[in-house]
Amino acid sequence: MTAAMPAATTATVPTTTDPADTRRSARPAHRPGVSVRVRITAAVALLVTLALTGAGAIVYAVEGQRIEEQVVSEIDQELAELARLQDDGANPDTGRPFAGVGTMLDTFLARNVPDENEILVSWYDDRPVNALPSKAFVDTALFEETARPLVAEGGSTRVDVPGYGEAIITAQPVRSTRETGALVIVTYLEEARSELRDTMRTYAIVALLSLLLVTAAAAWLSGRLLAPLRTLRETADDISETDLSRRLPVTGHDDITALTRTVNGMLDRLEAAFRGQREFLDDAGHELRTPLTVLRGHLELLDAGDPHELAETKELLLDEVDRMSRLVGDLIVLAKSDRPDFLQPRSVHLAGLTADVLTKARGLGDRTWVLDGTADGQVRADEQRLTQALLQLADNAVKHTGPGDTIAIGSAYDGHGVRLWVRDTGPGVPPEQHRLIFERFGRAVVPPGDEGFGLGLSIVSAIARAHGGTVAVEDAAPHGSRFVVTLPAAPQEDPWPGS
Repeated sequence: MTAAMPAATTATVPTTTDPADTRRSARPAHRPGVSVRVRITAAVALLVTLALTGAGAIVYAVEGQRIEEQVVSEIDQELAELARLQDDGANPDTGRPFAGVGTMLDTFLARNVPDENEILVSWYDDRPVNALPSKAFVDTALFEETARPLVAEGGSTRVDVPGYGEAIITAQPVRSTRETGALVIVTYLEEARSELRDTMRTYAIVALLSLLLVTAAAAWLSGRLLAPLRTLRETADDISETDLSRRLPVTGHDDITALTRTVNGMLDRLEAAFRGQREFLDDAGHELRTPLTVLRGHLELLDAGDPHELAETKELLLDEVDRMSRLVGDLIVLAKSDRPDFLQPRSVHLAGLTADVLTKARGLGDRTWVLDGTADGQVRADEQRLTQALLQLADNAVKHTGPGDTIAIGSAYDGHGVRLWVRDTGPGVPPEQHRLIFERFGRAVVPPGDEGFGLGLSIVSAIARAHGGTVAVEDAAPHGSRFVVTLPAAPQEDPWPGS
């Protein structure tokens, strides 16, 4: 046999756990991804970069083409001036005809000032003779090899000059009866292109600064616009099933503000639903506790050897079970009232519904039953649920009246909707209790012998809400109460002739 060892005594320190911390720790950990703000900022930066790069490329291409056209235009201008001098055939300084091609070319060079990126060369005697402003490149073998094929027939070609970059060499032949020559024009492209590159570097610096400013503005603006969403997320993290009171601050008039209002409305509905659920469960538990206590108490005190006591206890317990069954049935009806299939609407004839309810209500008690009036036409509704609501109102009227009192049932259409009512000549309902009596387990003055649970009028209210309508109590004349169910629907045309 094994002896049981005494358990060690351990001091227990009470701890307090924050429900929010417990809720957060219970949630699965998600690896944070790239935030929307970062993605928006990156997208804006990428788009601006593409736009500025594309604009720079277009400017560079357009300006490069413009430089080419400008160079060609300057060359054409020089050739046009040579053509005019050749057509005149006389030296402008002396007025006499040129002695030869070489004299005319040298005269042309003497009367022209070349641009900074240009060299004018007179070619005769099968070689370059004079050059403005410098013969540094003209005296090279590269120049002669490139220019010689062009002197005879004319034309242009491109060549890469060491130390100067790309150049265009153009030759215009000049002929006379005794000799030939040519005007050779050397145009350097690198200088004009270097200016363009300097301009593009300046553009790149400005574009980079613009990109940084736009990116910073996008980050600030996206953070400002997305701030309600971050608040929404933080509020959603703080909301628990026991605290739905948090709301989002509403500022501005944009789409996110509209979303914030929508979320606040959703939280209002959720809070109301959870509060109603808790109240429903508390009230139901409270009402069920009493019959269960009665059952337990009688069973504990029951003398099984006394047949008479057994019979009395059985009858009492069956009565309590019936009460609990009615309570459970009423609770089920209230629970189903929020379901889409609670109603089975169809075309209901109002006059027939009113008359049928009056006929059924006569069996509820010895009262003076009166038909106040009937509405013509039909309405689309659930006939059984409306009958249930009106009979519940009639049963409630019977409990609060005595023999000889009048209970009237009627229906009408007054332009705002269909009105169905039950009127009695009882003591009436005090004004301060007009709202209380329609709440679950809400009861006003309880007449003697009333074994209800305060759910009847709640069921009537649920049926009215399910139809999109309302129920209210009014003071009847000369005394009593009138319970009116209003349905916001115009009646259909009555197809029953003679009704």
